[in-house]
Amino acid sequence: MLIDGTFDAASLLVSDGIITEIRSFDLDTAEYEDAVVHDFGHKLIIPGLVDTHVHINEPGRTHWEGFHYATRAAAAGGITSLVDMPLNSSPVTTNVSALEQKLRLFKGNGWVDCGFWGGVVPQNIDDLDDLLDAGVLGLKAFTIESGIDEFPEVNAEHLTKVMRKIGKYQLPLLVHAELQDCHTEHDVLQGTPIGKSYSRFLASRPKRWENNAIKLLIALASSTNDDGIFTKLHIVHLSSSDALSLIKEGKEKGLRISAETCPHYLSLFSEAIPDGNCIFKCCPPIRDNANRDLLWGGLADGTIDFIVSDHSPSPPELKQLESGDLENAWGGISSIQFGLPLSWTEAKNRGFDLSKVIEWMSTNPAKFCGLEKRKGRLAPSFDADFVVFDDHAEYVIEEQNILYRHKLSPYIGARVMGLVEKTFLRGNLVYSDGDIIGFPKGQTLMNHRHSLNDGSV
Repeated sequence: MLIDGTFDAASLLVSDGIITEIRSFDLDTAEYEDAVVHDFGHKLIIPGLVDTHVHINEPGRTHWEGFHYATRAAAAGGITSLVDMPLNSSPVTTNVSALEQKLRLFKGNGWVDCGFWGGVVPQNIDDLDDLLDAGVLGLKAFTIESGIDEFPEVNAEHLTKVMRKIGKYQLPLLVHAELQDCHTEHDVLQGTPIGKSYSRFLASRPKRWENNAIKLLIALASSTNDDGIFTKLHIVHLSSSDALSLIKEGKEKGLRISAETCPHYLSLFSEAIPDGNCIFKCCPPIRDNANRDLLWGGLADGTIDFIVSDHSPSPPELKQLESGDLENAWGGISSIQFGLPLSWTEAKNRGFDLSKVIEWMSTNPAKFCGLEKRKGRLAPSFDADFVVFDDHAEYVIEEQNILYRHKLSPYIGARVMGLVEKTFLRGNLVYSDGDIIGFPKGQTLMNHRHSLNDGSV
């Protein structure tokens, strides 16, 4: 059992969904006559994972995914808490009414717990207090076109206003950090269509876009810091290794800046991606192997704070599977079910301990979204969210095992290590050996300023 970063034999005592005590492994169960006892032998017990970057797409685009499918796949992947992005649902979560729709639709359909990010668009900046007071865990913005018309990008002036507003809530501002410039097509592509060429697609979204956006965000955050407003700035799905030095420097200067990356940037690399296979398309793009190595270095030294899925599903027809048209295919990787084995496989090969992977995929994201007193650890008073994990099991990811809605993945056929055998949510078994168990028991996760009477935490 993983306790405060160390694996040790132990017994976990649970009552009313909460861990009440951690005792020695040879606990005398006779003193607990009415207790239900689970003996997992030599299998590892780890905290449930916390995934703070998931596109569930309900309401409006539920045929893309939806709470039912996404949370089942999350449970199968050892994820017990997730946070839903404000797009690609319709309506997007940019006002209280849209958030309330999310809450209603989640109830009775969530197999794991779920929080929500609010969205920032130019039209709602003056109304963000209402959304923050309604219970979102933070805000998400784009510095580039999002791909969804209802969710336009914001500029430096907008971001400055948002930073000043959200600072008083002590909640994070998440930013998709790419800044498009006018040089790419002329200087790199020279007017050549992207077509099926992955190298041309990669050139169309250079590292420079990420680097420049992050430079801008750091400059804006530094300015608000000087005015005594200490915004929690977060860079989502970091792809460019060139930006690591910028983020590290920002942290050293005292900025409250954090960053995440994803299994696809840590497991995949552009040299191995075939032309015309749009399953691999995401934005920012998957870059070269040397870039991947440097991202692992950023995790190792703490510049990158944690790993999340950025699960972004869509119907097969939007992925242009037949045409192989990378320019017009919808960008997004579906991976919520496989993040742990993918990350553990690569981490183990690089000499990292499983405890470090759990820190990156459970403890740190829980702290980031304000759930560090309930989620991300096995400790008394925490929710009894835990996973039975076989860290030595090797297997091939197969389409038939996928539980999310559209069984598309760049990982089908990949051999991985680490099998989620069982997942418990607040002491309730919700996934076991390939099957979903019982009925949905997921609760909503709201920010500390907000409380509901419907079992929210």
